[in-house]
Amino acid sequence: MTTTIPAKDLKLGMYVKISEAWLKHPFMRNELIITSADQIRQILGHGIKTVTIDPARSVLSMENLENISHSDKDLTPPEHWNPEKHMSDDLKEAVRDTKMSHEDKAKRVYKSSLQMMGRLLDSPTADNIKISKEAVADLVDMILREPETAGYLLNITFHDFYTYTHSVNVGILSIMVSKEIFKNSDAHDMHELGAGFFLHDIGKTKVPPEIINKPGRLTDDEMFKMRTHPYQGYKILEKANQLSEECKIIVMQHHEREDGTGYPRRLRLDEIHPYGKIGCISDVFDALTAERSYKQALTPYEALKLMKEQMINHFQEEIFTKFVLLFSR
Repeated sequence: MTTTIPAKDLKLGMYVKISEAWLKHPFMRNELIITSADQIRQILGHGIKTVTIDPARSVLSMENLENISHSDKDLTPPEHWNPEKHMSDDLKEAVRDTKMSHEDKAKRVYKSSLQMMGRLLDSPTADNIKISKEAVADLVDMILREPETAGYLLNITFHDFYTYTHSVNVGILSIMVSKEIFKNSDAHDMHELGAGFFLHDIGKTKVPPEIINKPGRLTDDEMFKMRTHPYQGYKILEKANQLSEECKIIVMQHHEREDGTGYPRRLRLDEIHPYGKIGCISDVFDALTAERSYKQALTPYEALKLMKEQMINHFQEEIFTKFVLLFSR
């Protein structure tokens, strides 16, 4: 049985449910275990007066509390991929399961997606690209038909600096905003759109890992090499015979900016396809909310606020507004 208490009475170990919209609090999801005094200060600092706690799911001992390093620890992918089995098989099974709760299904789908992308980026062969695109098509269908599962999926995204995590997050965000933008049109191949968004950074497999993982600002030469990854992605998909028009646009344009300051072609305004504009917004948002060794992660609210106040000239405002609405439900 849950109970509502004043937020000032929160204690470590309590399992909390926050009723306010996700955009109005600093956490990645509306339910969490309180593991630090800083989390309580953040809740109070955002003007939240009351919260709901679930005693049955709370952690009652400090020993158990110390073993929790992240509220979504179970979502973290394994350190080593199974070399005998492409993980997208697990993803296909998860998205087609009709018996799981929406929350449990979202967790399993997300973890399987991370595993699939990790395996693919370790070995971006033509066969693995084809299999991954088939799995992403199933995921797209699930998002289109199951808004409840999609909602949970949006709330559990795990933000770190790994390319496979970023690829999954951008894929999910972009599919969901595309659903809103194109919901009254049959002129868009949502399967290929999903594939393009998930594979948007596949060209980074051709960039030296010491540049990808550098814990600080890149030199001009390193930045030049990094900025080749859209074209490298184009070539990888072309060689694999998986370069649909949607994939081509997204891979090549997800770093273009409305004001012409992006790359690789410095396109601007209507020169950039709507698919590229969607990928751009999702890419920037996920980069801002990811924690790196040289920067602290922003909360979703902080990231959206920064994007609106300091970067809005990079984005098409109509698409950005649709993107913001994903987090205000």
